[in-house]
Amino acid sequence: MASLEPLAEHLGLEPDSPALAVALTHSSYAAERGGESNERLEFLGDAVVDLAVADLIVREHPHLNEGQASLVRSRVVNEAALARAAVRLDVGGYVRLGRGEVKSRATERASLLADVFEALVAALYLERGYEAARAFVADALADEVADAVANPSGVDPKTRLRQWADARGLGEPVYHVIGEGPAHATTFEASVLLEGVVVGTGRGRSKKAAEGAAALCAYEASSRA
Repeated sequence: MASLEPLAEHLGLEPDSPALAVALTHSSYAAERGGESNERLEFLGDAVVDLAVADLIVREHPHLNEGQASLVRSRVVNEAALARAAVRLDVGGYVRLGRGEVKSRATERASLLADVFEALVAALYLERGYEAARAFVADALADEVADAVANPSGVDPKTRLRQWADARGLGEPVYHVIGEGPAHATTFEASVLLEGVVVGTGRGRSKKAAEGAAALCAYEASSRA
């Protein structure tokens, strides 16, 4: 298994954290070697992730009503989205598996990756409290939330804008992004241009989110024109 230091540093935990070790222990490994698996942490992490995402939606997207917010949360707190977050953390190289699961390449399964993500959130919650867990979840899932808010139909606004521009012979949209603020709290502002003309702007907590917001702005403006 790879050194835990990079992952621990990203989480803000010590590499020898007992909770971190448990969060990375699959039930197959615990069955073979003894000790506790991450199943209890997964149970706790599921609740913490759900609350943290709801918190993020309310803080960052106050214009959404209850029904819209619930829909966004359902598109983010699910196996596929949490597995993508786990892949971005590269957790596959840290998970402790039993021999059979190693042979079956279990770390490629979305269900396992999502479970590990939830267990890691629970470990952070237990060792550093809710605020640290909330901030970690917000950072890990901000783009997923922004995409869900911008695309109630599930279609990426950048894709929609590109298709719209292509159908009218306007060429490929070009994005310019600048960041403002300290490294731990940078806000990005994006502009999107077609044929050298700015057709939309947007802001977000990541470059991807800012570009998506700019594309949505441009697409909605074009639809009204």
